[in-house]
Amino acid sequence: MLPKLTENKHEITVKILQAAGHVLLLLPVSKSLPDVPGSVELKATMKRRDLKIDALTKSPVAVQLPGGTLAVYAMLKADASTFETHEQVRRALALLLAEHPKALTLAVFGEAEFTTRAAEAAVYTALVNAVPLPSRKSKTDAVLKTVQLFGHQSADGFARVQALAEGNVLTRSLTVQGPDELTPGVYRKRIKALAKQYGWTVEEYGFDKLKKMGAGAFCAVAQGSPAKDAAIVRISYKGPKGKGAGVRGQGSEKKVAFVGKGICFDTGGHNLKPAKYMQGMHEDMNGSAVVLGILAATSKMKLPVVLEGWVALAENHISPQAYRQNEVITALNGTTIEVVHTDAEGRMVLADTLTLAAKAKPDLIADFATLTGSMHYALGSRMSGVFATSSALAHQASRAATSSGERIVVFPYPEDYDSSLDSTVADVKQCSMEGEADHILATRFLSRFVGDTPWLHMDLSGHSCKGGLGAVMSDANGFGVAWGVALLEGLPG
Repeated sequence: MLPKLTENKHEITVKILQAAGHVLLLLPVSKSLPDVPGSVELKATMKRRDLKIDALTKSPVAVQLPGGTLAVYAMLKADASTFETHEQVRRALALLLAEHPKALTLAVFGEAEFTTRAAEAAVYTALVNAVPLPSRKSKTDAVLKTVQLFGHQSADGFARVQALAEGNVLTRSLTVQGPDELTPGVYRKRIKALAKQYGWTVEEYGFDKLKKMGAGAFCAVAQGSPAKDAAIVRISYKGPKGKGAGVRGQGSEKKVAFVGKGICFDTGGHNLKPAKYMQGMHEDMNGSAVVLGILAATSKMKLPVVLEGWVALAENHISPQAYRQNEVITALNGTTIEVVHTDAEGRMVLADTLTLAAKAKPDLIADFATLTGSMHYALGSRMSGVFATSSALAHQASRAATSSGERIVVFPYPEDYDSSLDSTVADVKQCSMEGEADHILATRFLSRFVGDTPWLHMDLSGHSCKGGLGAVMSDANGFGVAWGVALLEGLPG
């Protein structure tokens, strides 16, 4: 549960500041320090540390005030991107949240345009980091209960910001759970509970049903698990009628489908991962968690969209029943696949899931997956890669990244790369053994399963970044939730 948020349009006073305990003060860039509460102590601290005024635009400065309050001051540049603003606010708030306060005060100063932007960034960063992620430590820290804002009052109680924070926290909470906690069977129960909470409808395609349907690509991966609890789950949200992205009305419904890879643990199968690369493979279901986070935020915001989430829940085990190299698998759409590497299981489960999503005839499909190591080599962990079926979609994806603060790079995936997937025994190879440009080859492979549907594919290289990323302080950062919501909001009606 997010902390209780209260707002006050009046600027914070010295009296309130000294009694607040933990305070973040955000200022516009200026050539001299403005006369704000605590400025005397701030000037003394900066003089002692030999800091100039512009230091506040680069690193926050913490000051211990009379009465014991820890106050952190920072300046935000007017031309900073959303990502840069979130990073600056995160660094400032980290100094306060490290003490695990139960109450936090935010204060913004300046003209209305600045205070609006600063307040939104501060509230989002505070809320998204307030809820502790699941842990089985015997000793837990105090939980932030209240957030108080001075200097700005929103029109709707920061409804959008709170929805985004709730969706991000859900995604991260699911992602960090160990493989003994979040099996495909447990995950399915969690989705049903979330459906009751948010008013979704759920349809499950269990292993036996998928086998009968001919979903050989998904079942090849799932058959290695002794517990036949794997499933493709369809989650549906229908927003209120009205004008906007994906509008329901005027006799037609515009649908968007979000697809997520949900491998709850990935051993690599018979091509077993070494310990270094198997560590953290309980997070290989992050793409599915991103889809659920977007659904949660969309539901809280009551966006006028028809949104379907398709999540492929399975484990990639090593066992006598596990699929092997050189097998030829028939996917749901009839494509035959030569298995080359059992650790390329993500594209296998996504193949049949994308086919199901495409059969429902959405106007757009976007999928999220921790899919390839080559994307991580290309971008590191501070951005994610995106592929688009058209330049118009690529521009929409880029605009969503700019506004949300979740940075992407749009990659090409030209047809001539298909030659690397040519097979002598099947329609297509699952991957190549060389590993070169695997992020592009994986996309070329997946493109065979979306038909003519406009499609975006996000390879989540940025899903986990040591020390945090953007607004989020934990390594697992929920990358994709804010981007997905911004994408929906920016779609033409």
